[in-house]
Amino acid sequence: MLTTRFVNGAPNWLDVGTPDIDGAISFYSGVFGWDFQSAGPEAGGYGFFQLSGKTAAGGMQTTPEQGPPSWTVYFQSADAQSTAKTAEQAGGGVLLQPMDVMGEGHMAVLADAAGVPFGIWQPGRTKGVGVAGDPGSLCWLELYTPDIARAAAFYNRVLGWETEGVPFPGGTYTCVNPEEGGADAMFGGMVPLADDPTEAESGAYWLPYFEVTDTDATVSKVLELGGTVRMPPTDLEGVGRMAKLTDPYGARFAVIKSAPRDPGQG
Repeated sequence: MLTTRFVNGAPNWLDVGTPDIDGAISFYSGVFGWDFQSAGPEAGGYGFFQLSGKTAAGGMQTTPEQGPPSWTVYFQSADAQSTAKTAEQAGGGVLLQPMDVMGEGHMAVLADAAGVPFGIWQPGRTKGVGVAGDPGSLCWLELYTPDIARAAAFYNRVLGWETEGVPFPGGTYTCVNPEEGGADAMFGGMVPLADDPTEAESGAYWLPYFEVTDTDATVSKVLELGGTVRMPPTDLEGVGRMAKLTDPYGARFAVIKSAPRDPGQG
């Protein structure tokens, strides 16, 4: 379960890079009810999307040279320098070298063995997002990758992740959790690109899921505000009702109204 009780290897931040930050603010405010707070003039336009006063995500305006509009997910590291070095040794790369962020923490942007970008956040004053799992906030992650075994080995070495195959309609779903916390701290899954026609042509990447109270209403709002639907609202037994979307600039994300948890699961 994704929470703000962060441990090493767990997701603790995410942000969107967009060619139009004002447009993105308007879009995500309409979809999730977020407000935007600038991090100040020294932050280069970076700011925080907030939900009822708690930070749900970050965002900033980016140029084409910085890559296409996209969401980047960050995982907690006790030592960003060491994690970056291990990523290189494991067959990945360093896209943005570890750097101090105004005393709030240290960040880096890495690439896994398939070239998928992801971030590392070594907490300082800022531990991570202030809300997770609630409507309007991050609740799950999926890695679409050409090779599950290779991805699992990479992230195990770099971030200490454990994987578990869970029976699923039509096959097995590979769930992911940090070493600390075990299966109770499960926060995401890995999906073979070839198994998902929605993703097969787009290439490997991380997809963030945001919890919502009404998937269909959220999809209607996304369309109204200029976004697109990549996968229409779909029910998955025992999981919830989900949809895959993009914002008006092409950044991909998903939403889900999660099925009620089995009381026996705690």
